[in-house]
Amino acid sequence: MALRDLRIPDQRHPEKAHRPDQAQPKKPGWIRVKAPTSEGYKRTRDIMKDNRLSTVCEEAGCPNVGECWSQGHATMMIMGEICTRGCTFCNVATGKPNALDVFEPGRVAHAVHKLGLKHVVITSVDRDDLDDGGAEHFAQTIRAIRHRSPDSTIEVLTPDFLKSKPGALEIVVEARPDVFNHNLETVPALYPTVRPGARYFHSLRLLQKVKELDPAMFTKSGIMVGLGEDRGSVLQVMDDMRAADIDFMTIGQYLQPTPKHHRVDRFVTPEEFAGYEKAAFGKGFLMVSATPLTRSSYHAGDDFARLRQARLQKLGRV
Repeated sequence: MALRDLRIPDQRHPEKAHRPDQAQPKKPGWIRVKAPTSEGYKRTRDIMKDNRLSTVCEEAGCPNVGECWSQGHATMMIMGEICTRGCTFCNVATGKPNALDVFEPGRVAHAVHKLGLKHVVITSVDRDDLDDGGAEHFAQTIRAIRHRSPDSTIEVLTPDFLKSKPGALEIVVEARPDVFNHNLETVPALYPTVRPGARYFHSLRLLQKVKELDPAMFTKSGIMVGLGEDRGSVLQVMDDMRAADIDFMTIGQYLQPTPKHHRVDRFVTPEEFAGYEKAAFGKGFLMVSATPLTRSSYHAGDDFARLRQARLQKLGRV
């Protein structure tokens, strides 16, 4: 059997090949970004390539890759580049993943050290094929970074561990990342069409349980808008997140990777994003990032510093 070429859309997303094409509307001016060309971008790209590492920046087609990589900031994507889920919004390849690479945690730690990252974000594909969903691999990566770069703060953006054995979440929390992020992605009514392999209230409960296991750990979650939700449903997600004691919320514009992906319902204006940010702060989040180009790990280091400061202010220690 011929090897898949993940650069070809039908081979990258075989589960979407049968779907009718969805028109891709022209992006408004506030969405457009410059193509990456800087020396910093090239250096980051070379370090990733030399260490045989995947990044969600590339695999998910993030519009901020030029800006972030020019500053040496990259979000490492562990456990391979093939996901066991087929979310209709996501550009990460879908299928049967390869076996875990036991040397990957060490290579990630080496890249973090070489890039001199003060704050690193580690994410992954979904690995429903593994008993623990890859929780131990996350923990090993956290420990490897701590050993090599003890002063770096670590943020994990994990899968939902929906099909994992009991105790998977505890494995990651016990490795003590500084921030535990898991994205709800959208409002509950859109889960059947946008995130069919996941469960809204399971994801919400996962984040709530992190706080129960370690009340000092920062929790974070994000959604995309422009998928077909309305303002009321977004405000309800904010309330649900606060009920789960989530500290940090991100809201960004959904961008359609290919005609086979979920269509863009509309482009939310910068003014609407500002309204969401004001509403979220009003509901008690310590930190909110709500702009058209906001992504889970966009400006994550700067945002972590603000998050930590906001907690200290809340506790009256500043």
